[in-house]
Amino acid sequence: MVVGGAGGAQAAGGPGDSGGHPPRPHSFKNSQRSKQAAATRERIVTAATDIVHDLPNWDWRSLTIRAVAQRAGVNESTVYRHFATERNLRDTVLRRLETEAGVELETLRLDNFGQTIAQTFAYLATFPIDRPPLDDPTFAALDQRRRGALRAALAQSASGWTDSDREMAAAALDAYWSVSTFERMITTWNLDPDEATRAATWVIGLIAAAVREGHSPRRPDTEG
Repeated sequence: MVVGGAGGAQAAGGPGDSGGHPPRPHSFKNSQRSKQAAATRERIVTAATDIVHDLPNWDWRSLTIRAVAQRAGVNESTVYRHFATERNLRDTVLRRLETEAGVELETLRLDNFGQTIAQTFAYLATFPIDRPPLDDPTFAALDQRRRGALRAALAQSASGWTDSDREMAAAALDAYWSVSTFERMITTWNLDPDEATRAATWVIGLIAAAVREGHSPRRPDTEG
């Protein structure tokens, strides 16, 4: 009986009983490694995001694994350990930027699209924006003439508006009178030229109607 009792006591407090015992050393080490890995990953993402904040005109060609490693103070191999490719890193940075801007594409609706645009533009304004001159004097002259024509059209149709309101309306019209907009609708949205033209003229028509009805682009809290 004594032997049996002693054996039972040993079984209750033996190696199989983890109750009341501190974590095993290797579990603690694994936890520490996980925390260190997470901290290193965050440092890499933060470094990459900081680089993007310094880039002019969203030119990401300088956002390389080597540049990020140098900014984060780690080896390139460490960056690759967390991000298998440069694309993986850039995708993570884009998601970080969306979070910083407060943009949630998953909840985007037409009713909140205006607010999304406002938040996006406010965030983009924190980045450096260069104004590279048009190298070709022919295109520079054309651009100047086109902006002059838009200003003149707005001055005639919205003479009662402030210069700032007319300038904003002219800029909005100009955005849909550009080669880049036309090309994006065709190459990204797969519209044919006729569809791209109708989409652009539809938006321009809405802006023109707003001008005729006296709805200026001033902020809602300053209307009246």
